[in-house]
Amino acid sequence: MEGNMEFSDNKKEMYEEVVMQLKGLFEDCPHVLANLANASAVLNQALKNINWVGFYLCESTSQAGMFTSQLGDACDHDKTAEWVSHGLQEDSMLILGPFQGKPACVEIRIGKGVCGTAAARDEVTLVKNVHEFPGHIACDAASQSEIVLPIHANGKVIGVLDIDSPKLARFDEEDKAGLEAVVKVIEEMYQNVLFKAND
Repeated sequence: MEGNMEFSDNKKEMYEEVVMQLKGLFEDCPHVLANLANASAVLNQALKNINWVGFYLCESTSQAGMFTSQLGDACDHDKTAEWVSHGLQEDSMLILGPFQGKPACVEIRIGKGVCGTAAARDEVTLVKNVHEFPGHIACDAASQSEIVLPIHANGKVIGVLDIDSPKLARFDEEDKAGLEAVVKVIEEMYQNVLFKAND
């Protein structure tokens, strides 16, 4: 599967096509970094009116043997901060991963900005106007709206999928549902890599 792919103008069908393409790209590929790079490229092709799409990964996760056997406990720490229940360390950082778009912030502290907040709360965060989001981190001044989805492995948050748009209110509940299906495929890929690494 190489080159450009035409995606449907119907949003629901478009996300179904993205899911199918990612499943094909991930099949029998044990390289998480390469898979995330392809995922960001596919989403960049498929989604209209976006200016950035990519991944931020938990600091210890991003350095854990390229997401192999250490991934399962990479973010598992015994702390008392708000986000401990999600497996995140009190002073954890999200580190820039594969992406498409302009150069971005390399480090984001858990609990800060849209990405850090989504990771800390372990919930999809849809922001219709980033300028109204307390503590928004402006890596690209053109960004007007944003959606961030946590990614899990072994029940723990290991990173987020982040998508920005230069249009206000670009993302809606249909995008949320479609991107949750995309994240599920990514999480299944992680688990498959973990299984093979521990086999």
